[in-house]
Amino acid sequence: MASDNRDAIVFSDQSSEIRLTGSLLFRFTIIFFMFTLFILIVTGFTTYFSQMEIYKKQSERNISEIGDYLRSLIENDWADFKDYRDYYMAHFEEINIPYDFDDYSEAAAEFERLFTVTYPGKTFGIDVDFDEMTPELQEAYFIYRHEYWTLTFERARVSFGLPYTYFLVMKEDIHNVVYMIDGERTEKQVNGKSYIYLGDEYYNDPEVYSILWDTWEKAEPLDGYQEWNNAWGHTYAYYTPLVLNGEKLGIIGTEVAVADVNREILRNTIQLIAGIAFVLVSGMILILAIINTQFIRRTKLLELHVEKYSECKDEEIATEIERDFDGNDELSSLGIRFAEMIHELEDHMRSLSRVTQDLAVSQQLAAEMDEVANKDTLTGIRNRNAYSREAQVVEKERKAGMRDFGIAVVDINELKNINDHFGNNKGDESIRIICRLICQTFAHSAVFRTGGDEFVVIMKGDDYRVAESLISDFERSMKERAHDVTLEPWEKATASLGYAAYDPGVDENYTAVYRKAQDHMAERKLQMKALRKIRL
Repeated sequence: MASDNRDAIVFSDQSSEIRLTGSLLFRFTIIFFMFTLFILIVTGFTTYFSQMEIYKKQSERNISEIGDYLRSLIENDWADFKDYRDYYMAHFEEINIPYDFDDYSEAAAEFERLFTVTYPGKTFGIDVDFDEMTPELQEAYFIYRHEYWTLTFERARVSFGLPYTYFLVMKEDIHNVVYMIDGERTEKQVNGKSYIYLGDEYYNDPEVYSILWDTWEKAEPLDGYQEWNNAWGHTYAYYTPLVLNGEKLGIIGTEVAVADVNREILRNTIQLIAGIAFVLVSGMILILAIINTQFIRRTKLLELHVEKYSECKDEEIATEIERDFDGNDELSSLGIRFAEMIHELEDHMRSLSRVTQDLAVSQQLAAEMDEVANKDTLTGIRNRNAYSREAQVVEKERKAGMRDFGIAVVDINELKNINDHFGNNKGDESIRIICRLICQTFAHSAVFRTGGDEFVVIMKGDDYRVAESLISDFERSMKERAHDVTLEPWEKATASLGYAAYDPGVDENYTAVYRKAQDHMAERKLQMKALRKIRL
């Protein structure tokens, strides 16, 4: 009987030990779980709000850069843009622009056609300004420019993944804004046809939209967003004022969706919390499992695989990892992830190699296209597009301190008579002959064909220092050709040359020098009128 009591006591002690052990394990598990939960909650809140500030700043910087990009495009075209803006505000109610255009080239071609018919032989912006054009031409120019700027803002919106881009004209006296360029078109119906709705105007309360009006008033970008929550969505808007030559013309608006910002912040927070949770849970498992030998061995094995891959970069190592870590535990999962990462990295490197090759091909193609775009097909020299770019370069050099340069403007005499009497083919031959003489005479200068019968020579260096001598040589060759009885009439083509050297005390910019050269050419053309008659 006593023995039975002692057995019962032993059994009872074993049960107590089991219950105690189980209780401790349970308690340790609960304590660690609570600690983990506390860390995750604190980290989650801290990370969310810190990420909120960081990502909002990043988003603000990103969309401000897009606003700066659009502003730079407008500033490069500032004179034409101001004409376009003023015309828009005066005439938007009476003009219909097709709703579904996806290219502005047709409108541009129509403007150029009308301009050529109305002002033959003249150049827009040089011979004829916007205000001097006929109402029909002004309307055609406006349609072309509005299609161009609408597509520019739309493409910026799509390329950078924004919900909205636009240009606002501010009516400060009544606190209204006019959506002049809208990155998301609004449709209107006229006689059953679809057109773009122009002049969309809204009242924006300055107390509600203080950032918008403060930006306009101070004429400089401000820190922070303007939050919008309306029928077009919930967005953060950043404003970039457009100020040209000291005049405030409007505000460029770029918006980012609030949901996108919050989604990215939440994703980053979840990723961080997930990473922390993984570390804490792994630590708990390691502690409760007493870091058994099997775990250490497999950890070391994975480490060796990774080191081997870092040394030889052999994708076959991923297959070895997949074979050695085919279990269902966390370490196996980690091994598989490493193997997947190696596969993805190798795929990425192969893809990167292909992209690099494609990029090289694209760069070569771009260079060839650039050459075609800047080359005159008739003469083989650089064209008006190349001249415009070179003129901008010279102007920058002038601002940087360059003083020694001159411009010669050459215009072929009586080219129309040659075309009328002998045909355009002979006229083209005359152009090539004059071009060849110009290039031979001014061999060290940049020569451009800027119009049908006009060439421009930008002289620097050696040619600039002996410009008068070169001009004399050119005019002498013109006289000799005009009196050469062995030549055909179209081979006797002559040209008038006007030259102007940059005078820092008189000429305020490159354009002023060019205009002087044009004026001198026109005077020379009148002087040569009696001498340049071609025998037809």
